[in-house]
Amino acid sequence: MNNHIVEIDHAAPLLKLLGDKTRLTMIKILDSHDCCVCEFVEIFQMSQPAISQHLRKLKDVGVVKETRRGQWIFYALNKENNLYPFVKDLLQHLPNQDNKLKELEEQGLRISCE
Repeated sequence: MNNHIVEIDHAAPLLKLLGDKTRLTMIKILDSHDCCVCEFVEIFQMSQPAISQHLRKLKDVGVVKETRRGQWIFYALNKENNLYPFVKDLLQHLPNQDNKLKELEEQGLRISCE
């Protein structure tokens, strides 16, 4: 059996979550960069609670994980999750979103909390 087979019972809720344009864009950004909530607030021009809600839903299915760095919480794709290969396959068909982070950098809003 191929370990990249995802049961329909697991795929359907994930695809429903990723059917939201904001969450799908978040996942694509997280594919190449860890991000802080405040960066997503700037990128999407949404409130912090709205962004946190999107991230919580992605975290609940295990696709996204959080890491604390000092006072900041960073979000990243959870590459250990069994749904990750499925998500990775989907993401390779989407356009790169690095321009959104580049715009933040140019505006001096990209967080660097290292």
